[in-house]
Amino acid sequence: MKPVRIALLGCGTVGGGVVKLLLRNPDKYERILGAPLELAGVADRSLKPDDVPGLSAKLITRDAAALVARPDIDIVVELFGGHEPARALIMKSLAAGKDVVTGNKALLAEHGGEIFREAGKRGLAVGFEASVGGGVPIIRTLREALAGDRQRAVYGIVNGTCNSILTTMSESGVEFGTALAEAQAKGLAEANPATDVEGHDSAHKLCLLVTLAFGVMVKPAQIYTEGITQITQADIEYARELGYAIKLLAIGKDDDGGIEARVHPTMIPDRHMLAGVGGAFNAIYIHGEALGATMYSGLGAGEMPSATAVMADILEIARHRMAEGSARTHAFGFPIHLMKGASVKPMDDVVCEYYLRFTAPDKPGVLGAIASVLGRYGLSIASVIQKDRGKTRTVPVIMRTHDAPERSLKRALAEIRKKKIVQSAPAFIRIEEKL
Repeated sequence: MKPVRIALLGCGTVGGGVVKLLLRNPDKYERILGAPLELAGVADRSLKPDDVPGLSAKLITRDAAALVARPDIDIVVELFGGHEPARALIMKSLAAGKDVVTGNKALLAEHGGEIFREAGKRGLAVGFEASVGGGVPIIRTLREALAGDRQRAVYGIVNGTCNSILTTMSESGVEFGTALAEAQAKGLAEANPATDVEGHDSAHKLCLLVTLAFGVMVKPAQIYTEGITQITQADIEYARELGYAIKLLAIGKDDDGGIEARVHPTMIPDRHMLAGVGGAFNAIYIHGEALGATMYSGLGAGEMPSATAVMADILEIARHRMAEGSARTHAFGFPIHLMKGASVKPMDDVVCEYYLRFTAPDKPGVLGAIASVLGRYGLSIASVIQKDRGKTRTVPVIMRTHDAPERSLKRALAEIRKKKIVQSAPAFIRIEEKL
């Protein structure tokens, strides 16, 4: 039968993995499809044939726009990353009748509505399994396997860099800067790691998870985003003493139409499955109304995990093309024209338990003064840790509160600072006790 022909845009780490899989498994892919799967061209500004063993120099081009316009191309795989020229090339591909596969979570989080509407209008597919969780098949799971249930909450460890750093801090007893340097030395963190460690990468992925789970569109600007740069070794140790682990979580909840969408360091019970997910692994924990809790875990980034996800999309789309199917499947599992923007709950209205860390003068009455202010704003104390009394002029005071709106917490902490009850700005971390 006529081969399914692929144009690859970008041949960096993940693109190189895709080429390797295509060269390694042609017989398998032909058995799956009943037709050959062929790489028709690779657009990359700096690629040399020797960069990917077995790649023919004849396939390499610097002109991505000309490649996607070729009439012999069936599927365009966009792995450039970033917003432009990726967005323009995807739109050009769709206009030319090509199905698209991408791992570009930042682009989809910001411009996904435009891209998916264009694909739906033309009866084309957009595969994006590699955009969340690397090799973890969470997109397909939410869109298809869990489609019969109503999802209530999604908790994701979706950034391997941050998870690796927090794991190193927990296991080696080092501070954030040292753990980051180790991650960079191992190739797990970029030279400029801001997108990862400040939470923006996780927020992009949460946009997609919220849409898949709840059927509403959110933009990165709607997601409260906080990274891990302020987490200290003291926080790691006190969390352990209280029975918690600290993870950077992407959290989405559907409270009967009121959506919570937030990314921040979170204390979770150390007995919970997510607490045991270490290193560069990702995990997505989902609460369904009928099914209950399920978790999906695996390597969240890297050449072959992400390339495997890209190939899964290519094969799925190729199957539909071979069957002469129409619109393939809805990219998010919902018709795009029926989807609306989300009403995202303001962070001040979010209710959590909290871990609080104060540096306070070592004198009588301070603990009571802190507790008094918290009580006036409706925050009750669940437990307290106070150590090293009598050894220094200041001591750490650690508190865990019961549930309260974040607005109340912020007002209480502002009054505590104003009255100068403590020596420095209090630190707090949100707790998810009932995942």
